[in-house]
Amino acid sequence: MKRVYLSPPHLTGHEKPLVDDAFASNWVAPLGPHVDAFEVEVGRLLGVSHAAALSSGTAALHLAMRLLGVGPGDEVLCSSFTFSASANPIVYEGGRPVFVDCDASWTIDPNLVEDELRAAAAAGRRPKALVAVDLYGQTCDYEALEGLCEKYGVPLVEDAAEALGATCRGKAAGSFGKAGVLSFNGNKIITTSGGGMLLSNDRELIRKARFLATQARDAAPHYEHSEIGFNYRMSNVLAALGRGQLATLGERVAARRANFEAYRAALGDLPGIGFMPEAPWGVSNRWLTCVTVDPAAFRATREDVRLALEAENIEARPVWKPMHLQPVFAGCRALGGDVSGQLFAEGLCLPSGSSLAEADRGRVIDVVRMVGTEVRS
Repeated sequence: MKRVYLSPPHLTGHEKPLVDDAFASNWVAPLGPHVDAFEVEVGRLLGVSHAAALSSGTAALHLAMRLLGVGPGDEVLCSSFTFSASANPIVYEGGRPVFVDCDASWTIDPNLVEDELRAAAAAGRRPKALVAVDLYGQTCDYEALEGLCEKYGVPLVEDAAEALGATCRGKAAGSFGKAGVLSFNGNKIITTSGGGMLLSNDRELIRKARFLATQARDAAPHYEHSEIGFNYRMSNVLAALGRGQLATLGERVAARRANFEAYRAALGDLPGIGFMPEAPWGVSNRWLTCVTVDPAAFRATREDVRLALEAENIEARPVWKPMHLQPVFAGCRALGGDVSGQLFAEGLCLPSGSSLAEADRGRVIDVVRMVGTEVRS
C-alpha cells in the first residue's frame, strides 16, 4: 500500500516554464532575475515593502537577530510551542531564549508576554526582541502583541514559517512587527525545495540583510570584507520554482482547509478527539490538521493512534515538543508551560498536503475510527 505523507511538496506544472527559463538564461547561480521578481511578488502579496529571498527560514531568523543587535547574554522572548529553528538563531548570536507558553489558541499567550515585559521594565531590563511564532497556519494575536511591544520598546519578529496565506484581522501573515519570516521548505504550503524570506517595511534592514547574506562583501573591485557575513541568498533556480508555486497559493490554502473540514466532519463525533481551534482574530491556512487525543475519553493515546496509522503506511507526527521541555534548552527560563505541555502529550498532526487524495484521506479517517472502535468493543 502506498505511503501517505504528512505534507509533501505539490507541483502543478506552473513551475516548469519558469525553471526552464532559469536554465535557458544560464542564471543558475545565487541571485538573478527570478530572485528579484520573487521578492517583489511575495512582498506585494503580503503588503510589505521590502523582502530578501534566502536559503531558509532559519537564515531569515538569524539575520533578524543579528540586525536587531542580539548579542551575548541578551534575553529574547520566544514562543515555546514551536520547532527548534524558531529559537536556535537567538543562541547563534549568544542570546538567551525566554520561552513563553501558549494559550487556548495554541499561539503565544499575550498575558504572559505582558507580565514579563512589565516585570522586566520594573527591574530596569528590556528583552532584545520578541519572536512570536504562527503555529500550524494560525497567526498570533498581533493586535495585542504589537501594542505590548510598542509600549515597552521591544522589537517584534513574526515567525510566519507555517502561516503563508493566513490572515490576522484581514492582514497577511508575515507582515507584522519589525520583520517577518517565511519558510519555503519542502513540507510548507508552497516550496522552493529549500528556502525562506525576510520581510520588512524598513528598507535599511532589508538592505543590510542582503549585504550580510552575500558574505558581507564590501563595494570594491576585489573581495573586501569589513564584517562577518553568511552564504544565505536564494538561488535563481529555486526562486523560479517559488514563483510558480506562489501562483497557486490560494488553491493550496483552500485544499488544506478542506482537509481540516473533512477530518472534523468524519472524526468530530468520536469521544476524546478534539481539533486545533481557529482563533477569532484570523483565518488559518490550516497548514497541518492537528487533533488532540484525550486518552481517558478515547481510551487510547495519541501514540496508539500514530502507531496504528504507521502500520498502514500513513505518516503522522506528534505536535511540536515545546522548547522549554527540550534538553538543549534545559537551562533557559520559561513562562508558563502547562498548556503546551498538555498539547504535546495529546496532540497529533494528520496528513494534510494540498495534493492529498480523497481516498487517502479516507484511509486516515478509517484508521482513527478503527482505533476508537476497537478499544470500546
